[in-house]
Amino acid sequence: ETADTGVTLRACDTATDYALFHAVSEHAKLILSVPCCQHEMNKAMSTESMPLIGRYGIVKERMAALMTDAIRANLLTACGYKTQVLEFVDLSHTPKNLLIRATACLQPKSVRERALSEAEELMRTFGYEQKLYALLRESGRLESTAELLKK
Repeated sequence: ETADTGVTLRACDTATDYALFHAVSEHAKLILSVPCCQHEMNKAMSTESMPLIGRYGIVKERMAALMTDAIRANLLTACGYKTQVLEFVDLSHTPKNLLIRATACLQPKSVRERALSEAEELMRTFGYEQKLYALLRESGRLESTAELLKK
């Protein structure tokens, strides 16, 4: 059977990625994810090409969190979901106010390819491989842009 809905609420660090991977693997029709902390990219990202981002810890932390969620959203799109990133609680109440909403649909190949390419480019720029990306690739649920273009 397939899952109808996958939900994460403030799953810390890579726990969000494992939950998203499980939802994709189970062919969830709807995914609602409210990520919490995203320490993985903050620790692993190289800021040599953009030293200003790495100079101030809080700036690097927030950039890493936003980039992590952008990559996650694009990976869900690459897996065939219509994906949105929304603010669901006013920023004055909590800085962790993003909701990733993904609905299963038939995404055109060109949309999936572009989403994957953009995610891969961002990871290359910062010398980092995001956990959801690794899980999807290892399971065969995601092909690199180069592999998609060969077909």
